[in-house]
Amino acid sequence: MSLDILQHYWWILIALLGGLLVFLLFVQGGQSLLYTIGKTPEEKDLLTNSLGRKWEFTFTTLVVFGGAFFASFPLFYSSSFGGAYIVWMLILFSFVIQAVSYEYRKKPNNFLGQRTYETFLIINGIAAPILIGAAVATFFTGSPFKLNEMMQVTWMTPWRGLDALFVLPNYFLAFAVFFLARTLGCLFFINTINHAGIHQRCIRQLRWNAILFVVTLLTFLGIILCSKGYGITAEGQIALIPYKYFHNLLQMPVNTFILLLGVVAVLYGIIKSLLHPQWRKGIWFTGVGSILAVFTLFILVGFNNTSFYPSTSDLQSSLTIYNASSSHFTLEAMSYVSLIIPFVAAYIWYAWRALTRKPITAEELQDGGHHY
Repeated sequence: MSLDILQHYWWILIALLGGLLVFLLFVQGGQSLLYTIGKTPEEKDLLTNSLGRKWEFTFTTLVVFGGAFFASFPLFYSSSFGGAYIVWMLILFSFVIQAVSYEYRKKPNNFLGQRTYETFLIINGIAAPILIGAAVATFFTGSPFKLNEMMQVTWMTPWRGLDALFVLPNYFLAFAVFFLARTLGCLFFINTINHAGIHQRCIRQLRWNAILFVVTLLTFLGIILCSKGYGITAEGQIALIPYKYFHNLLQMPVNTFILLLGVVAVLYGIIKSLLHPQWRKGIWFTGVGSILAVFTLFILVGFNNTSFYPSTSDLQSSLTIYNASSSHFTLEAMSYVSLIIPFVAAYIWYAWRALTRKPITAEELQDGGHHY
């Protein structure tokens, strides 16, 4: 395969991993609702043990997402992780305290106490989706960095990635990811927990979080589609092009169709869950729809001669899938390795189904065994 095909192929894989990561943030969304939905110690145990069976999937996907970026587009990895390291360190730290919390929350005589670890889970549940959403938003709005002739990054502000919090459109995507995670968390609880009180509160929270998700996401999409985007000109230069992302929608109709399909699936899972509270399969429709929608956003910002990591300080330092990728040999060698992905996905599906074959109940927690 040519280098151009390999670059597009690996961006597709990155987009797919990004979509899976956002879907799996339902764990963080559920954690942020721990005290809102769980009113008694027993209910909190049900929520925590339901999420505890899945939190490793999110953590592992985050690591694979970063590793795939490092291997296929190392210049982005060195620019973002080397320049905006405060944001990435905060994200990683929030996942570290999450892992510690699931391990020690129910340990006898832990010196911090159960409530402290539950607080850590809530911190991770709020911070991780917002910070990840803000980081992804910079793919559209840009970051203040500059590359020299040796491709060494210079971050042009002392904030090291926190600059994203000073750009208003970034907030809309950050909170869209946050409210989507909470929406998915509610749908996951509905699917996996058999408890009347929890079910009722999940339906109530689903309504408000879904509304806020739709409003914030549509606002962000409206802003970027109507603003200038970072594109590659015929001369090979990076320039600000009016309505660039809107033109990408028109010029990539297959991607636009997948986006609309994802939106319909998301809304179907939410609306049917609200209209038919006893229906428990909303997580699958909304989850798959989320993966498709996020996938198309990555394609929107990476394909069609678009800069996926633009620089607001020096336009020509902006990164594209062409100037940020690994060599032809590296991409080709990794492409053979990527052929095992379907087998890994099949194993994950099998493990998922084995852990959630039947809804968790309060009686199950009293039977002994490992509890989070």
